[in-house]
Amino acid sequence: MTLPVAPASTVPAPMGRGTLSRQLVVRTTALVALVTIALSLFTALAIFQILQNQLDDRLQSAASRPDRFVGSNPPTGGSDPAGSGLIRIDAAGGQFLVSSQPEGLTAAGTAMLLSLDASRAPVTMRLPEVGLYRVLVQEREVREVIVTTVVALPYREVTTPMTSLLMMAGLLTLVAIVLSFVGARRVVERSLRPLTRLATTAHQVSNLPLDSGEGHVPIRVAPADADPASEVGQVGLAFNHMLDNVEHALAARHRSETKVRRFVADASHELRNPLASIRGYAELTRRGSEELPNDAAHALGRIEAESERMSALVQDLLLLARLDSEPTLDLQPTDLTAIVLNAVSDARAASADHTWALDLPEDVVMARADANRLHQVVANLLANARTHTPPGTRVETALSRVGDWAAISVTDDGPGVPAEIQDTVFERFTRADASRVRQAGGSSTGLGLAIVAAVVNAHGGEVALDSRPGYTRFTIRVPLA
Repeated sequence: MTLPVAPASTVPAPMGRGTLSRQLVVRTTALVALVTIALSLFTALAIFQILQNQLDDRLQSAASRPDRFVGSNPPTGGSDPAGSGLIRIDAAGGQFLVSSQPEGLTAAGTAMLLSLDASRAPVTMRLPEVGLYRVLVQEREVREVIVTTVVALPYREVTTPMTSLLMMAGLLTLVAIVLSFVGARRVVERSLRPLTRLATTAHQVSNLPLDSGEGHVPIRVAPADADPASEVGQVGLAFNHMLDNVEHALAARHRSETKVRRFVADASHELRNPLASIRGYAELTRRGSEELPNDAAHALGRIEAESERMSALVQDLLLLARLDSEPTLDLQPTDLTAIVLNAVSDARAASADHTWALDLPEDVVMARADANRLHQVVANLLANARTHTPPGTRVETALSRVGDWAAISVTDDGPGVPAEIQDTVFERFTRADASRVRQAGGSSTGLGLAIVAAVVNAHGGEVALDSRPGYTRFTIRVPLA
């Protein structure tokens, strides 16, 4: 048995919007990104403090070297032979000595350095022409003279490695986020595969034709996905138990329906002979007696009429029973135009007080159908319109091609089918007498439209109803030949 596969549109993509896998991957990646960024920031801050402390230690070491101040010497433009950018100025009593100075330091820069107050903690400042520097100003007494020592080192010794570090940290963070996304996606998809298989099984079950037949449900969740040791396994196990209960309930329903159908078929079969006998004896009594009282003649006439109606009901029940159990149809290429013409002609003869109209195509419409059964379908639709609409109602029968289908429609401008029974109008013993007017003497068993639906379904076709006050259309479709 080929199992129905769920349509692709009903199975969401693994990373589709709103899916659990997407939420888990996105949230895991976001968490990894936050942790990675936080670690990178804390690492960068720690290294920044280390580099700055190292620079400050160098400033302290440079400031603690032996004094090079000579009180009588004028300011000189010393150089930084090592190229380290070190600036050292010793000053006392309005005189100062530049012992080390990078190229490009202007007098304005020197004045900015000398304007600083002595402090134990270095400060960061930007000097004209030479850039950002870390500066330490100290005062001490040398031979009863207060000497101010200004020591400065370029801050690029901190900023340059920090820039490289931040670029590398940013690149590594980006790589970590991408790797975490790819890894999380694979892990999540692998972890959710049992749940995906469970959803696929549910979709397959939902597409099984459980409305008829024995109700056998051949699909179950695989044992590996029904292990109660995991959460998904518990769901799979519960799903299998539910399917077992559904299958048992459907089997019980099928057995009950089979018993009812067998009873109806057997009862209908057994009723045919007594009904024929009743009708025969009534006709024999009426014909054999030359003179009968009026009451007796009327009673015999009613017995014959009701016997005929009961015989028709029994025949309908037997037909439905056969269609339910084993629909045997003689499917042959059939001219639907002839069937429609004959059915409308019979309806016109049976009810001349209705207006009967035809809408037929110019070309012959051939369908693969059982001519007798299809004629019965069209006759039942016309009888339904005749019985449940008032005199003067216009009834139009149309035949057309719709794709690979032959469509026959019967349309009337009667009162319409009540909305509350439109969903069940093709079920057995459904009647619309409360709103659809019945002609005097009309007969309705509630099986006409049920026979229409059963015969058309046996042809592999479909039936439809469109009704509102003043408009009712029954449409049947059968495959073209």
